[in-house]
Amino acid sequence: MKHSKEIETKFSKLGITSFSELALIIPHSYEDFRISDTLQTHKFQLIDATVESVFRAPNSIQITFFAHNFGHSVTGVLFRPKPYMMHQFKEGERDYYYGMIECKTGSCSMSMPRKVTTVGAITPKYKTTLRNDVMGRFVSKYLTVENLESEGLNSKVITEVLKLHNPTDEVFHNTELGEDALNALKYIELYTYMKMLAGKRRYFEANISKKSSYEKWAKTLPFSLTQEQIRAIEDIKSDFAKEVASKRMIVGDVGSGKTMVILASAFMMHPSRCILMAPTTILAKQLFEEAQKFLPSLKSILVTNKTKKIDLSEFDFIIGTHALLYRELPPADLVMVDEQHRFGTQQRNMLEKLVSDGAKKPHFLQFSATPIPRTQAMIETANIDVSLITSTPFEKDITSKVIHKNDFADLLSHIRGEIEKENQVLLVYPLVEKSEMIDYQSIEEARGYWEKNFENVYVTHGKDKDKEQVLLDFREKGAILIATTVVEVGISLPRLTTVVIVGAERLGLSTLHQLRGRVSRTGLKGYCYLYTNQKNSERLDKFVDIKSGFDIANLDLKFRKSGDLLKGSTQSGSQFKWIDLAQDEEIVGEVKKDLDI
Repeated sequence: MKHSKEIETKFSKLGITSFSELALIIPHSYEDFRISDTLQTHKFQLIDATVESVFRAPNSIQITFFAHNFGHSVTGVLFRPKPYMMHQFKEGERDYYYGMIECKTGSCSMSMPRKVTTVGAITPKYKTTLRNDVMGRFVSKYLTVENLESEGLNSKVITEVLKLHNPTDEVFHNTELGEDALNALKYIELYTYMKMLAGKRRYFEANISKKSSYEKWAKTLPFSLTQEQIRAIEDIKSDFAKEVASKRMIVGDVGSGKTMVILASAFMMHPSRCILMAPTTILAKQLFEEAQKFLPSLKSILVTNKTKKIDLSEFDFIIGTHALLYRELPPADLVMVDEQHRFGTQQRNMLEKLVSDGAKKPHFLQFSATPIPRTQAMIETANIDVSLITSTPFEKDITSKVIHKNDFADLLSHIRGEIEKENQVLLVYPLVEKSEMIDYQSIEEARGYWEKNFENVYVTHGKDKDKEQVLLDFREKGAILIATTVVEVGISLPRLTTVVIVGAERLGLSTLHQLRGRVSRTGLKGYCYLYTNQKNSERLDKFVDIKSGFDIANLDLKFRKSGDLLKGSTQSGSQFKWIDLAQDEEIVGEVKKDLDI
């Protein structure tokens, strides 16, 4: 919508682009310029008064008024008056004056009285880059039902928000926003945001559009797919049938069975080629092995840094690490990225471009085990489609506990007991080397104790070039693994039953959940110990009681806020003033419905 030069200039100064955003700049207070015949002490009031006398002192002005609306004398006092104030008050003149009135023992005073010309209305006061009177006139002229309707807002929210800018007695006397007004502000804020987000989405013609089926393949599996796995696969099946190249993210909790959704997608795309990129060699290898096991009819290949350069065009399913970005890849009709949060946007886009044919695009699926709140996912669907897998094929039995220094003896006893059962233990430390900034042992400081008192202790971290081999060796022969959060995603450790996270309060709740999800992958009883030097930690105490990754994500959202989905640069800290993504799912639903997203 094109606006006049006046509107564009004002919008620019206010840092906004629409009338909807203008509506969100609500007054911080109001002034009541209505005439009252009732004198009320300790309250700002308007008086219709004649100046009876003016006394000017070096640092003040004292004025005696006769207030006709009260039939009472009032003494006005201005402290440190500005030069222009010296000439505002002339004996014998009758005018309107506004200020705070106080009455004691029959005499009344008005502090800092000022002459006003706007009489008979409740006037809003704004804190903006515009002068208050300029802002007031601009709002009065342009913040109208017609202008807000032209931007798609419904009549209900328009009515509520306009009350704040054109206040009634009820609004004026209510020091807090009512529920209806607050919900209207939440709605408008999210509406404008999602409208812009949807405007960023770009659509491309798909390389291929096809009707697919997976049901026969699903029957060959030695287990049944969960209802949410089926729902996600159905979403993807529907995507493949469209002429537009799909962009979908499948978000599943730890152990929710995303691998089966990946394999189902590859099966449905066959005989068209698909490419899958994973963040680590270990994970890529695991996915390759699963593909060989459950997709025997597809010709699959694993591509890593060690893979010789061969012609990849003869393969149906190419699975690899970031090494794929440096290979000559054949055209593909489906591109998938697993653990997408481990790759930068640039890397994901590079893979997509490598296999794109001119103006057409392959279908693009991203998978993540880092749950995001449902409400946040609903918002993201304005830019990318999202499927959520909130349940797991089987219920994990994991006991979580916050521990401190005095619990160490009990922890040691537990670790010895698990090792005797031939189970494995993971110790996660915050640092590789000693730091004066952090009051916890590093890996290098702690490993001596564990290696001295236990057998088959393995150590790895992000700087370790052989970390993947260490993890493989540990899986087969190890008792204790000492590591950093490098193990957050990656290799499956079937015998791992215990994880101890040192300095747990330093990590995000989603990371803690990922680490906890490493244990009990095969149904064994699991334990997660959160070691902290903090006497009290609300975050950790709440984390212990919550098992679902999506509930964890909601809790994380409450502590960290949502970040900026539009710009994609801010990872935490809320860009929203009114709406709370952790609480306002209903409003998100209303906005999506009205925007037809």
